[in-house]
Amino acid sequence: MLAEAMDGTITGVSPGVYNPEDFKAISRIVYETAGIVLPSSKAMLVYSRLAPLVRGSNSGTFAVYVTRIGSDGAERARAIEALTTNHTFFYRESHHFEHFAAEVRPALIAQAAARQPVRMWSAGCSSGEETWSLVLTLLGADKGEGRRIAGSDVLVLASDLATHVLEKARGGAYPAKDMTAIPAGLLAPWTSVSGDTAKIGEEARGLVRFNQLNLLGEWPMTRPFDVIFCRNVMIYFDQPTKEQLVSRLTAQLKPGGHLYIGHSERATGPAEAELEQVGPTIYRRRAA
Repeated sequence: MLAEAMDGTITGVSPGVYNPEDFKAISRIVYETAGIVLPSSKAMLVYSRLAPLVRGSNSGTFAVYVTRIGSDGAERARAIEALTTNHTFFYRESHHFEHFAAEVRPALIAQAAARQPVRMWSAGCSSGEETWSLVLTLLGADKGEGRRIAGSDVLVLASDLATHVLEKARGGAYPAKDMTAIPAGLLAPWTSVSGDTAKIGEEARGLVRFNQLNLLGEWPMTRPFDVIFCRNVMIYFDQPTKEQLVSRLTAQLKPGGHLYIGHSERATGPAEAELEQVGPTIYRRRAA
């Protein structure tokens, strides 16, 4: 059985294959690329998740693999995807969707009816449960009204660093039991069930554009957003990176636009002056 020793080595694994220096080098690459902080307690996790990639790339040792991901962008992306935690579920932190439905959705519907664009962003969307919860809440239980919304200039950007979870999100198919947290009135108009599988319908899927995006990299979007969900992403970042991301997200919001973050996260740093807290981990950008 593998175990982590006090000096950071993994008992049962030769230090010539994986050692604390390899862990430090991987941690540095991951931090510089994705902003994710890997404390020393994650040495075992790094080994268990990257060992298959080390073997699959015929690197032989983690030191050789470190050299490879330092120069091979595609392999580096695979390594970071393997180390990314993608735990999520439908209607997670339900108070966010309840607030959106009651306080934000009516204005967005009026905006769409006035032929004005509506733009939302699910940043760090993982396998899509957050994105589809948001889209179904926007469309609502009235299928006629939802179709009018879907036929308007409404788009949702869903982005994540990991391409494998984006593929699942794009497909929009999940175990039906996983959708039971969504209010029943939102499921019937916009999903179909076949056996044990539920699938998001075409009208809802047509509103979303899925794209791979590193939140620490360049953002190609030029149009500001009415709503941004960026939840349970910053928990992996250090404080300077959190503050930088909050500032960038705030700048990407329209005045009056809403930012939703995770239950254990806070909007701190220079952007605080531009944000008004309007609910638990819910912020509105102040008018210019």
